[in-house]
Formats: sequence, C-alpha cells, structure tokens
Amino acid sequence: MGDIEGNAQRVIAAADEARRLLGADLVLFPELMLTGYPPEDLLLRPSLNSRVDAALADIGAAISVPVVLGYPAVRNGHRRNAAGVVFPGESGPRHEYFKQHLPNYRVFDEKRYFQPGTDACTFDIDGWTLGITICEDIWHDGPAAQLQQAGTDLILNLNASPYRTNKAEERFAQVQARSRETGLPVLYCNLVGGQDELVFDGASFVCDSKGARCVQAASFSEALVPVDVQCQSGHCEPCGEALPLPGPEEGMYQALVLATRDYVNKNGFKGALLGLSGGIDSALTLAVAVDALGPERVEAVMMPFQYTSAMSLEDAEK
Repeated sequence: MGDIEGNAQRVIAAADEARRLLGADLVLFPELMLTGYPPEDLLLRPSLNSRVDAALADIGAAISVPVVLGYPAVRNGHRRNAAGVVFPGESGPRHEYFKQHLPNYRVFDEKRYFQPGTDACTFDIDGWTLGITICEDIWHDGPAAQLQQAGTDLILNLNASPYRTNKAEERFAQVQARSRETGLPVLYCNLVGGQDELVFDGASFVCDSKGARCVQAASFSEALVPVDVQCQSGHCEPCGEALPLPGPEEGMYQALVLATRDYVNKNGFKGALLGLSGGIDSALTLAVAVDALGPERVEAVMMPFQYTSAMSLEDAEK
C-alpha cells in the first residue's frame, strides 16, 4: 500500500516475464495496481499524483509489451479511479478509462475520493478491439453495453474485489450475465493479497462469448495466467487452463493464512509470538501462523495458571 515505485517495478518485472516466457502481446493488471487498494486518505497527499505519473513514465520506458493497469489519476481537476494502456517507449498512458460505478457500501468508500466517469474506452491490439471496465462496472449492464455498441471484441475488467465466502461464484454470475448480454468474452483480473482487515483472493477467470468459464486462475496466490485469444467465425474467443477453486472451508483457511502472512511481512515484523493452550482454537491459530510464516518464525509459549488442567498442558505440549 502506497509503495508506488515498488509496485511499478513489479509491473515491469511481471510484464518482462510474461513477454519472455509466454510471448504475451498484452499484460493485464488489477485495479489501482500502483497504489494498492483501498488507498483511502493517501489519495489526499499532494505528492501522490506526481509519483503516479512518474511511475507510469518509468513503466513505459522499461516494458517490451503493452500493459493495462489501474491507478488514481487527477484529470481536469477531478480525481478518478483510472485504468490506462501503456505502450513500450511511451511516457504515459495512450488510452485511459475512468471507473463509472463507484461502490459505497460495506468496505467500499469510493464516492468519498473519486468522481465517476461516463465514457467507454477502447483500443486496438493486433487487429482486435479491446474495451476496459473496472470492478463494480461489471456488476451493472451499462458499461458493457457501451463497449458492445463501440464494436468491442473483448472486455478487460480490472478488479480489487475482497474475499468473502461464496464471493467467487457471485463474481462469476455477474460476469457471465454481461458476457451473455453482449456476446463478448470478459477477462476478469483480480487483486491478490492481504491489506489490514481485507484479503483479496485473486481467483481471476475468463468467460467466453457464451458465458462459459474457459480460464480459471488459482485462489490466494499471484500468477501469470496465459490466455490464448483466437478468431473463430469472426468472433474473439479466449481459451486456457481452468484450475479448481477451493471449497468453503479450504478457502477460509487460505484467506487466514494469506492475511496473516501479508500483515506480518508488509509491516516488517520478524515473526509471531503465540500464547498456547491445549484448546482447538489455540491449535488452529498456531497452524495458521506456521503455514503463513514457517515454524522458524513462530514462537509458542505456554502460560499455565493454577486452574489450568493437566489435560490442557499435555495437549498444548503435543
């Protein structure tokens, strides 16, 4: 969060790897990639805008393949939740899209910081016309319909969608609806990582033009996910590998592990100290800490009292 220069270097490194190893023609990154999500009052710092612009210039100077990424942008006096298309050798985005639907419920507070956009954004790559939407836009039919009317072949959707139980299927249902309404494939790219009380599970995926899931990335881990786009009867059709998603209990456990790991590591802590008893809750907490950090970074301490039962001491030691 807020490490704009570091995040820019991660974009450059991932784009380079995607080009070298996968022969990528375009690399898609999540919503507000340069700042992290949610940036909240970091957006009010005067230095933020110049740092973002400098990072976009650094990315353009270093990449060998076009990238689409999210960042905050001040344009004509309005702060926007933006996505830009940066081409190699250029000092800034050639195309920009401004998020139209700003969520303002549960953990979201975007209307406080951003002004909504109104217009569609398309660009061409290798003869295909691609359109951009950002996160909440795909939960409404308007932005996708705009892109359909603009002659788009493929929709790119950048996301910072936090994890909760069954959220993956809710996302897929919305994207599937937009695909079926427009007859357009949708590439859904989601953020991965823990940020304070939120954890982002990734689980990026692709819907084809009929609304079928044709690519599914893993949950709770960063990855470069190849998507092969082919021309079939004049239509743009993506394909790739579909990995299984974790079940509800496995997903909750992976969310706890990722959130713990990122909280400790992003704050620069050396490890964790855990008061251990013989109870199930204590055992589960220890398991999460060890899976997140490794056993060498977790210290368990037993703190018995005069009322502590022998069974609890024995179970804790085991």
